[in-house]
Amino acid sequence: MDIFQIAQHVEDLPRARAFYERLLNAPPTGSFDGPAMVFFQAGSVRLLLEYGATSALIYLKVDDVQATIESLRADGVEIVTQPYVIFRHPDGRLGPAGTEEWLSFIRDSEGNLLGLISHKMSGES
Repeated sequence: MDIFQIAQHVEDLPRARAFYERLLNAPPTGSFDGPAMVFFQAGSVRLLLEYGATSALIYLKVDDVQATIESLRADGVEIVTQPYVIFRHPDGRLGPAGTEEWLSFIRDSEGNLLGLISHKMSGES
């Protein structure tokens, strides 16, 4: 079984579309006017932006959470928490062995909380 789709609440669909297009660095894979919905592909999971959806806490994997946060800060995105190490992976059960898992939280254009995660080899700055 795989997670296929996650829906995220929006108040302003054009604004949310622009935010996620920038964040995911990809155009939508589909959009519909009635009912108004926009779809993005995030890895193997489809992200649906929709007025009627509830707010979801989504964690997105990024290459470098520190660099991503600095780029988003320059764009005026609300940074809720600065990047910090949440876990060190001694083995490969929960993440790549020998890495640190870094996390930061931001707010999207609609006020939804989003987590951004990246992995670094332990000891890298």
